[in-house]
Amino acid sequence: MKGVGMVTRFIPIPQPTLLVGPGSSARLGQAVAGFGHSKILIVTDSIIAKLGLLKPLTDALTAGGAQYVVFDAITPDAPIPLIEKGIEFFKTHGCDAIVAFGGGSSMDASKAIALAVKNPKPLRQLAGYLKGLHNPVKIYAVPTTAGTGSEVTVAAVISDPERQSKLVIVDPRMVPKMAALDPALMTGLPPHITAATGIDALTHAIEAFVGNWSTAYSDGMALSAVGLIFENLRLAYTQGDNLEAREKMALASTYAGFAFTRANVGYVHAIAHQFGGKYHTPHGLANAIMLPIVLKYSSPAITERLAQLALRAKVGTEDEDSEMLAQKFLDAVDQLNRDLKIPTYLEALKESDIPALAKAACHEAHTGYPVPRYMSQTVCEGIIRQALPPSAAKASKPAAGTRKKKAAAAA
Repeated sequence: MKGVGMVTRFIPIPQPTLLVGPGSSARLGQAVAGFGHSKILIVTDSIIAKLGLLKPLTDALTAGGAQYVVFDAITPDAPIPLIEKGIEFFKTHGCDAIVAFGGGSSMDASKAIALAVKNPKPLRQLAGYLKGLHNPVKIYAVPTTAGTGSEVTVAAVISDPERQSKLVIVDPRMVPKMAALDPALMTGLPPHITAATGIDALTHAIEAFVGNWSTAYSDGMALSAVGLIFENLRLAYTQGDNLEAREKMALASTYAGFAFTRANVGYVHAIAHQFGGKYHTPHGLANAIMLPIVLKYSSPAITERLAQLALRAKVGTEDEDSEMLAQKFLDAVDQLNRDLKIPTYLEALKESDIPALAKAACHEAHTGYPVPRYMSQTVCEGIIRQALPPSAAKASKPAAGTRKKKAAAAA
C-alpha cells in the first residue's frame, strides 16, 4: 500500500481543461468538433437522452461538422455486460473518441470502454492499477450531477453482477482531456439525487483530507470543496433551479475529485462499494449513510483535521479548542444529512450479510486506502451494523434473558 501511496503522490496526473458555466456543454462540443475525430461515441443513459440534455452538445458537434453516435444504454453501477456492449458499439461504428455525458455510471463506463478498446482483454483483468498496456482513446466529459468528480479522476468503478462486487480500474491516462461543468444541465435533478451526490462529493473531500496520503495540494482542494458544499448544497437541494448554487456544487465536486485523486479515500468508500455490489445501492447514498458513522469511529485519530474542517465549513471559530471544533464538525455533518433527508440506515442491509461485507470492505481498504484509524474485521462489522434498518437491528440483538444466560455461562 505504501508503494501505491508513492505512486499517487508523484506520478504525473493530467488535469482536463475545464469549461465552466451555463452553456459550457455546447462550448465543449464546439471544441471537440475541431479536433478532427472521425466519429465520436457519446455514452449516456436513456433518461438524459429523453430529456434532451444532449442537444446543446450534439448541435455544436453537428455545426462543427463532427460525426457522432449515441450509446444511451447506461444503467446504475456500470455493470460489466453493459460495458461489453458499449465496447462492441464503439468498434461497430468506427469511433475514435468518447464523450461521457451523465452521472458517475456514464463516466465510469466511458473510461472502461476507452481503456478496453485499446487493451482487448476481460474487464476483470483491467481492474487494479495501470493494467492496460496501451493508451485509452480520448475521453471528454460532461457531468450532469455534482458528486462523483469522475470528470477529473484516474479511476473507474464498475460492477460485476456475477460476483456481486465492484471493481476499480485505475489509470491516469483515463482522465478526460476536457470537461464541461454546465449548471444548466443540473437544474432538473430531483432533490434526493442532489442530496446524495452532494454528500458523495463531501465524502471525497473529507476522506482525502483526513487520510494518511494527503498533500498540500489535495488539502487545498479538499478544504475548498468542503467550504463550497456547506455553503451551497442546502440551497441547491431546496432551490434546484439556482444556477449559482449548482455551479458552485459542480466546482466543489471537481475540487473533491482533484483531492482524492491524489490522496485517495477510506473506509466510507470501501463499505459503500460493498453495498453497491451486493444491493445495487446508489453510490452517493451509500456514502451518505456511512460517512457520519465512520467519521465518529475515526475521530480520535483525526481531531486536528476535523477541527480544520469545522473552520472551513464555518461551524466553529478559531478561539475554540480542537476537540470542540471536531465535535462541531461531526454534529454539522449529522445536521446536513438530516436537512437533506438522508436516511440513517440502509433498508436492504441484512444482518446475515454483514460478515462478508465487512471482510470485503476491510480487504479493499487495507490493500489500497490510507485509512487514518485501522478497523479489524470485528470492528468493521460493528460499524456496518449501525446502518441496519430498525427492525433488523432490533432482531439482531439477543434478548436480555439470553444475554444474562450467556454471561452466567461465561462466568
